[in-house]
Amino acid sequence: MTDQRRVVARVIGDAEDHPDVEELYARAARVDPKISLATVYRTVKLFEEAGILEKHEFGDGRARYEDAERDHHDHLIDVNTGQVIEFVDPEIEALQEKIAARLGYRLIGHRLELLGVPSRKT
Repeated sequence: MTDQRRVVARVIGDAEDHPDVEELYARAARVDPKISLATVYRTVKLFEEAGILEKHEFGDGRARYEDAERDHHDHLIDVNTGQVIEFVDPEIEALQEKIAARLGYRLIGHRLELLGVPSRKT
């Protein structure tokens, strides 16, 4: 692994949000000003293919990424702002298992992305 790939890996590991490649590049460039956007794109693709990164399409036209090793969670996307809210709900997890079993399956994974708008005006 090259030093620049290590920088990208560190930036991804430190992310608490779901950055796109442009944001990953901006963060990586703060660490290593010599890093190129092309390097970040290639590294992200390599990490995705290796299962290190998870790609998400939240309906805003940008592919966003997160560390694939993070604990399982689901997403609620505010379609007005693009904010992504992570959550874990044991009832939803149990219901998904129950549905899969009823249909004759054993779940090995899933993704849940809820799209919404705020129900109250602030």
